[in-house]
Amino acid sequence: MEALLCRKLGDPTVSLEDNDSPIVLSKNHPIPRLDSPTAVRVRIKATSLNFANYLQILGKYQEKPSLPFIPGSDYSGYVDAVGPKVSNFRVGDPVCSFVGLGSYAQFVVVDESQLFQVPQGCDLVAAGALPVAFGTSHVALVHRAQLTSGQVLLVLGAAGGVGIAAVQIGKACGAIVIAVARGNEKVQLLKSLGVDHVVDLGNESVTESVKKFLQARKLKGIDVLYDPVGGKLTKESLRLLKWGANILIIGFASGEIPVIPVNIALVKNWTVHGLYWGSYKIHRPGVLEDSVKELLSWLARGLISIHISHSYPPSKANLAFSAIKDRKVIGKVMIVFDDKHTRSML
Repeated sequence: MEALLCRKLGDPTVSLEDNDSPIVLSKNHPIPRLDSPTAVRVRIKATSLNFANYLQILGKYQEKPSLPFIPGSDYSGYVDAVGPKVSNFRVGDPVCSFVGLGSYAQFVVVDESQLFQVPQGCDLVAAGALPVAFGTSHVALVHRAQLTSGQVLLVLGAAGGVGIAAVQIGKACGAIVIAVARGNEKVQLLKSLGVDHVVDLGNESVTESVKKFLQARKLKGIDVLYDPVGGKLTKESLRLLKWGANILIIGFASGEIPVIPVNIALVKNWTVHGLYWGSYKIHRPGVLEDSVKELLSWLARGLISIHISHSYPPSKANLAFSAIKDRKVIGKVMIVFDDKHTRSML
């Protein structure tokens, strides 16, 4: 099978044909066999690129697997083979899920308990972009911050994968959503998603723009801050939070880890949540399962939509990583495998 293999740490935006590339496209990688009676093999149709995958290949992520490894986390595809005790899936079923490693390949084997049926009518490629980005935002907003109708949600980095997920989940929860992004194309997309107010960093200040909106709507401040960016933007946004606000620390796309003054957090009764979504699989797997099931239900009902701005074959994976590095992605970027190649054998 085809698989993207990380053989050394480095910049994944380098062409795969260059000797300096940390990843290579292996075209004869062994197809994984069913390893238990409840195992399911999935022929992957599409797999998502997340910022964490980019950092992991660079060697800058908190989890550092042994080399060589197949990167990749969330994916979608069709059931290719099932173990003798599998009861919930049949060959040909459309499914999606996530793994710690290994989705940048044509096949993956997982236990049936880790798979989710993709509802009828849902786009299969889009479903492959759902678990990590939407799962992160759903667990953060619904499970941790317990966002409720009428609360004010401020989303930084709102045009990225987790950001677009956060604004849509916020609207689904009935919140008043303020989104921060840069550039007209991103601003227009966010407005099309029903965001109540969009701040364009290219020509306006977050503090001034948000304060004007809050005053016009007679709102006291921000109830929930969703922050995958960090840096100076975090510091500026803290000035907008009301008493008792929730701060969701999702990541540091800016490259700068902000300092939150705990004396002010004490006085204003803020709650700061660190959200490492992947660790829920170890500590609270039921939360992840319920979250993904609800999100797939929302997707089927049209409450959320998945915007894919870039799709590439595995041979062009470096271009996919470049789109992330250069901040060209609006929503998600995907690697899509060709259905016509590679047959599996039990």
